[in-house]
Amino acid sequence: MRIDVLTLFPEAFAGPLDVSIIKRARDAGLLDLHYHQVRDFATDRHRSVDDYPFGGGQGMVMRVDVLDRALAEARAEAEEPGLVVLLSPQGERLTDGLVRELAREPRLILVCGRYEGVDERFIEHRVDREVSIGDYVLTGGELPAMVLIDAVTRHVPGALGDEASPEEESFADGLLEHPQYTRPAEYNGWGVPEILLSGHHANIEKWKKAQRLERTRARRPDLLEPPPGG
Repeated sequence: MRIDVLTLFPEAFAGPLDVSIIKRARDAGLLDLHYHQVRDFATDRHRSVDDYPFGGGQGMVMRVDVLDRALAEARAEAEEPGLVVLLSPQGERLTDGLVRELAREPRLILVCGRYEGVDERFIEHRVDREVSIGDYVLTGGELPAMVLIDAVTRHVPGALGDEASPEEESFADGLLEHPQYTRPAEYNGWGVPEILLSGHHANIEKWKKAQRLERTRARRPDLLEPPPGG
C-alpha cells in the first residue's frame, strides 16, 4: 500500500512512523510512505501557502492553488491516482469500519490542513473523503494523519504477522476486547480468572465472548445501539 502525505511539517512524522509495526511494514515493502512539503509549491518569494479569508474572519486559509499543485505533483509519482483524504474536524468519524474500508485502497493521499482550514474549492473538487479522529480541534492534520496511517497499516496483509490479530481486537465485531492476563498467574494477591488456566478452549472462548459483551455494555453502550432506522 502506498500512502502520500501533503503537509507543511513532514518532519513531524519522523519517529512515530519509524518504529515497531509501521517500521517493519515499511522495511518489508508492505507500506510505502511519501511526504510532500506543500510549501514547495508556493510561487511567491515568501513561499506563501495561506491568505486572509474572503468575507473576513479569524485566522488564515490554506490556498487552493498551492494545494492543487502539490496534489498534482504527488499524483504524478505513481500510476494509481489514489483516494484523497483530508484530515478535518468536520469529516466523518474514523471508525474500525472506515479503517478497514480505507485499508482496501491501493493508495491513499492524505492532506493535512493547518491554520483556519482549507479553501473550500480544493475540498469540493479534489478531496474524496474528509475524516476526523474525534470531536475536538487540533493545530493541524499531522497527528490525525499518523493515527490513520497506524490504524490502516494494521489491516495491510502481512503487517501484523498474525493475520487473526485484527479480528480479535476492540471494535472488530462491534464489541470491545476482553480482559487480557499473562504471567505471573498470581501477583500481590491478585489472581487470574480460573477459566483461563483451565485449558478448556471452548469454555475459554465462551468466557471471552461474555466478557466482551459485558465490557461493551458497561463502557460503550452506544456500540450496542441499533443503527438509525434499523
